[in-house]
Amino acid sequence: MSSRRFTVEEALSQILNWDSDAEEEISETEDLSETEDNVIDDPDCRFSYDEDDSEDESAVVSPSDENQETQQSSSTEGTWTSKDGNIKWSTSPQQSQGRLSSSNIIKMTPGPTRFAVTRVDNIQSAFQLFISPPIERIILDMTNMEGRRVYQEKWKPLDQTDLHAYIGILVLAGVYRSKGEATASLRNEENGRPIFRATMSLETFHMISRVIRFDNRDTRAGRRERDKLAAIRDVWDKWVEILPLLYNPGPHVTVDERLVPFRGRCPFRQYMPNKPAKYGIKIWVACDAKSSYAWNMQVYTGKLPGGASEKNQGMRVVLEMSEGLQGHDITCDNFFTSYRLGDELQKRKLTMLGTVRRNKPELPSKILKMQGRPLHSSIFVFTETATVVSYCPKRNKNVLVMSTMHKDASLSTRKDMKPQMIMDYNSTKGGVDNLDKVTATYSCQRKTARWPLVIFYNIVDVSAYNAYVLWTEINQQWNASKLYRRQLFLEELGKALVTPKIQRRARPAQSPAAAAIIEKVKLRSSNQSAMDPVDTGVKKRKRCQVCSSREDSETTTSCVKCKNYICRKHTVTFCPSCREH
Repeated sequence: MSSRRFTVEEALSQILNWDSDAEEEISETEDLSETEDNVIDDPDCRFSYDEDDSEDESAVVSPSDENQETQQSSSTEGTWTSKDGNIKWSTSPQQSQGRLSSSNIIKMTPGPTRFAVTRVDNIQSAFQLFISPPIERIILDMTNMEGRRVYQEKWKPLDQTDLHAYIGILVLAGVYRSKGEATASLRNEENGRPIFRATMSLETFHMISRVIRFDNRDTRAGRRERDKLAAIRDVWDKWVEILPLLYNPGPHVTVDERLVPFRGRCPFRQYMPNKPAKYGIKIWVACDAKSSYAWNMQVYTGKLPGGASEKNQGMRVVLEMSEGLQGHDITCDNFFTSYRLGDELQKRKLTMLGTVRRNKPELPSKILKMQGRPLHSSIFVFTETATVVSYCPKRNKNVLVMSTMHKDASLSTRKDMKPQMIMDYNSTKGGVDNLDKVTATYSCQRKTARWPLVIFYNIVDVSAYNAYVLWTEINQQWNASKLYRRQLFLEELGKALVTPKIQRRARPAQSPAAAAIIEKVKLRSSNQSAMDPVDTGVKKRKRCQVCSSREDSETTTSCVKCKNYICRKHTVTFCPSCREH
């Protein structure tokens, strides 16, 4: 009897009657896909995140179905070389791994951070987390310095109440869609809003707008040689540092550019013909793809005089914008996407998804050919770390998408047989575009020739929207049935900011409508003070959390976190209530 040993392939062939060709076909069409979250039905919709969409007709299926075999015009088994000859692309997926990659494991809870939740008591407190006291001190000190220089003895120093009232007027002007309306028209007795006249005079508003500053003018010349953003650098940096401390983004983060409209003189003004405003200040933004919360921002100031042009700018921007993230997917457009960027992001345990330009040297030439390609066909190529798909939505036109998150050739069941990579890209690419839309709807921008003031207006707009995201996620039932929640939020925020200024007003208003508002605000304040509990000076003693004995300052101590009392006779290493050591 022969003792010949069989290999695994020969054993399977003997038992199941498999041949090598059938095995290759099975391995090529094996279902390795998993249904991704946030899949949308409408391919043109960019901001829909309904959970039920992933179970509708856009569900992901394996390419092994007969209909999809006819649509996916994948080449025969083989290896394609990139145009630069450095990368080998395979036409079949790499071997799937059983466990989830560390690049898709998020170690932070999406949504408002604990730091934000414990400090948001009302709408105004949510907003003032972004325009923090250190930022306010810089603005007040520099504005008062410039006011004394311009108006001398006529200038009355501003305080925090005046600054809040000024910002409140800007917010209310945005709520009333008065961005392009003259300031005098806002205070018109017949057609204007009386709350503007009740807050401050037109002359005071113009004086503040003229002298508001964000740095020391005397030392600006030296700093501007090294930094084009010197006129507002301190305020901008302090504001950007706050953004990631208050909110953790979800699994998908969008990186893109914004263009803040401005046609005045600015050393780094940009011309972008594809943007509605054409001219303005370009800002790189990383925001949550679902809520459009601005998580990180950076002003593009161009190159320094005499400096060399920057190379690999797109990769540098994405790496800086995503610093501090782990386990997220970064969605970007073809300005940023590259094979090298995907490798660098994976070193940080991040994945990449984005469209890619045809002239990239890392792409194989065969994937770009359109001759003989049927409509709605897809060609996939793979490496160990990346996947590229060439999809044909129209005759003689293809769309190229690169991903380090997708590892298979999944298609949707739609009529156009759109690849799952493109479906996921469409559902996550619009985070920054949506931020542009919502901030432009109720923008506080006023006409000005000073670019630092334009950036400050943008800070107020983005802060108001981020505060709205925090407030609605912390208080999900707040006006949940209303379709104009953001308008209500901004209106309440503006009124809360101007109320202390109205209460402090001593001179009566000449306008009857403005006088009525002042009287109403002061009456509401007096009623609220009357309802507050009266401090009798007698403090109720608390009980020990262990033995319930009454508080005694000599024999008890308090927990640092929850302020509960524990007798000193108890030797405990942690608080019984909050478990804090």
